[in-house]
Amino acid sequence: MTKRHLIFIILATILAFTGCTTGPELVPMPQSVKDSLVFPPPPDPPRFIYERTIRADIDVIPEEEDDALQRMLTGSKKRGTALGKPYGLVVNKGRLYVGDTGRRSVLVFDIPAGKFFSFGEDDPGQLAKPLGIDMDKNGNIYVLDGTKKVIQIYDQDGKYLRTIGKSEDINRPAGLGVNADGSRVYAVDIGGSSYETHRILVYDGNSGKLLSEIGKRGDKPGEFNLPRDVAVTPDGTLYVVDSGNFRVEKLTPDGKFISEFGSIGRLPGQFSRPKEIALDKDGNVYVADAAFGNFQIFNSKGELLMPVGTRSSVPGPTHMMLPSGIAVDSDGRIYFADQFFQKVDVYRPIGLGLTEGFTNKDLRGKYDPDAADKKEKGAKN
Repeated sequence: MTKRHLIFIILATILAFTGCTTGPELVPMPQSVKDSLVFPPPPDPPRFIYERTIRADIDVIPEEEDDALQRMLTGSKKRGTALGKPYGLVVNKGRLYVGDTGRRSVLVFDIPAGKFFSFGEDDPGQLAKPLGIDMDKNGNIYVLDGTKKVIQIYDQDGKYLRTIGKSEDINRPAGLGVNADGSRVYAVDIGGSSYETHRILVYDGNSGKLLSEIGKRGDKPGEFNLPRDVAVTPDGTLYVVDSGNFRVEKLTPDGKFISEFGSIGRLPGQFSRPKEIALDKDGNVYVADAAFGNFQIFNSKGELLMPVGTRSSVPGPTHMMLPSGIAVDSDGRIYFADQFFQKVDVYRPIGLGLTEGFTNKDLRGKYDPDAADKKEKGAKN
């Protein structure tokens, strides 16, 4: 007798003794709750909707039918590897990489494949405090370690490749950015009251040589006060979160000032505690604000498009208490991490269906991470 047959026999016996009972009545979700999960809220037309939350590997790994039955019989809960203190994020076609400072590793949630793994636990390539994280066009992962003060590079499956930088180069590591071909790596030195090194270090991504540094402490164009993160566009343009000056600066690849946006305040388009930054394929800029508990979306000119998310001390969908990392997939899904609630919330563009994009199965029941690309190519043809 198989394990599955035994479970069915036990379940049938329990039902025989308990009799047939009516299950709990399904209560429709109140409209007020539905409205709280879309952004902007009514009466404006929604542009993004909360889709799911990722807290552990069990949120992406499909559960076997036998395991589900056994849990139902025993009353046990699903268990797995949970997020500790998620910080930086990067995503590619539904595969989400989370730099977790609590677990001292990178946790990988491969949603389309229904798999989970982690890396950075062992040498070579062992991590102590993964902060900034980014990816080049070949899928290689770059991680700035806040304790070791170096940049460690891995392939898309977590195999250690090499280390660049020296611990004496940087005082207080924060964010990280890399250009498309991996030839330039930008490491943010946040500085602080004890350091005047409020700057960005520029490395050769191949040789590991420190090429130059961008910026100095100040509030003038091209200067920084407590810079937190940097994002790199496909053409090499830099967007820098200049948190102490409550702005985002736009720079050329070699660090020349182009423009800036943002100011201190409580109004939409202003900043209170800007932290991490991400870009989408259309050039829009996403800035996480730890004080507002949300992220704000700007176009490439720095014009506010909309804020998304809610600051709250009560756990729940779209609720954030200590947000950190943010990433945008090429299908438009937004991944937003919160350290306090130990989670990553996922938002979907309202025009993208539940079964569309990189995180869902196609109609044949097989995962196809390139389905969205194929659909787009087909539409063009």
